[in-house]
Amino acid sequence: MPDNDFRKSLPENRLEKQFKDSKPLYTESEAVIEANRCLNCYDAPCISACPTGIDIPAFIKKIASGNIRGSAKVIFEANMLGASTARVCPVDELCVGACVYNDFNHSPIQIGRLQQYAVEKAKAEEKTGKKLFFPTDQNREKNVAFIGAGPASLACAAYLALEGVKAVIFNKDDLPGGLNTTAVAPYKFQTEDTLNEVEWILNHGVELRTGVEIGKDIQFDQLVEDYDAVFIGIGMGKSNCLNLPGGDCSDVFGAIELIQRIKNEGDFQIPKEVKSAVIIGGGNTAIDIARELAMLGVEDVKMVYRRSRNEMSGYEHELAGASHYGVRLVDNAIPVEVICDNGKLKSLRVKLTMSDETFEMPCDWVVEAIGQAKHAVDISPDIEVDNMGRVIVDSVTKQTGNPNVYAGGDCINGGKEVVNAAADGREAAFHMLKSWGIKPSLHGDNYFKSVNRSS
Repeated sequence: MPDNDFRKSLPENRLEKQFKDSKPLYTESEAVIEANRCLNCYDAPCISACPTGIDIPAFIKKIASGNIRGSAKVIFEANMLGASTARVCPVDELCVGACVYNDFNHSPIQIGRLQQYAVEKAKAEEKTGKKLFFPTDQNREKNVAFIGAGPASLACAAYLALEGVKAVIFNKDDLPGGLNTTAVAPYKFQTEDTLNEVEWILNHGVELRTGVEIGKDIQFDQLVEDYDAVFIGIGMGKSNCLNLPGGDCSDVFGAIELIQRIKNEGDFQIPKEVKSAVIIGGGNTAIDIARELAMLGVEDVKMVYRRSRNEMSGYEHELAGASHYGVRLVDNAIPVEVICDNGKLKSLRVKLTMSDETFEMPCDWVVEAIGQAKHAVDISPDIEVDNMGRVIVDSVTKQTGNPNVYAGGDCINGGKEVVNAAADGREAAFHMLKSWGIKPSLHGDNYFKSVNRSS
């Protein structure tokens, strides 16, 4: 599929369009007022809390002075996925959570919303025909192949393309963007927003080939032979399954697959007879799908988690947001059986961990949100993985056992944030450039010296 045709596979009548943006774009006045609250801290803790190390006080100060283009450039120099990370990052746990205002019991600076404002406004100006952020008129002989078009690959490809390196992304699905496209909650970031970001990156000289499956349409070994480097950014696989008795009922779903249907499948609707749903799991994906179903009109949505609320991996602020829409948590309860009658789901039987008492939770749907399968070995048996199925890489360079093969994102960390993937991609790109004796133009000598010191 040619680069600009991938939007054709995105249906217009998607259920995700029913969701309103939970954090709409600031007006100019709102942004300037919020930016002027920033204390411009020395050795700012918000920078340390950002996996990509954006100079947050610097970009906020430029918003306050009206230099929107300069603000966005500070962001993109550290994070080419500044648009999506502004929206999907758990800022309450990262930069906003580290803001010094928290120590004074004052409202912290809304860093994510200011980042969103700077990036969106600057990109809109760029579209009107003003000067591009990053001209890419260099032409080097190096080329890099990317497996998967998720955040890690996109970030890495973007930084390489800016230096004239030919970056070619191979993606099995028709829609690029990885989990930003298929699994991010639509009240945070919708598929069209993701594709806008992908197109912006492609406009910097990155080539995208969709509908290409490694091992079927092209072999991994061929990529290693034909390209100077290969980057693996395949994320993770399908939702894990508990294989409960009765779990093969048609009303039992995997969370990732259900979110993808809500986001990207035309004509998909929640049947009117679905009045109740039970979500199994305690992570952020479980919270996301629970909140989505509640927002879409499912009257009774419960989450079942096998440990206590304090032990959940999902963020407390996300659970509070879901609770606002009526989602309830049943903790210290283990699912043991799906109860069906003639193929129709009736209830989920659970056992309390504190007493071994069992009881049934009547429901119309059960959704399993217990993590995703790792599928790095599907790429090549030569890719070394740990006992958790994660690709083993050097923590600094992101190189695998083969020095010309790199990896980043969920396939190496088991499932973290988009911003972690963006950081992985950037570091891999700069270390590729370093190995070829190319100094990154965005950071110049200072960054080049820092990567020399770190390796």
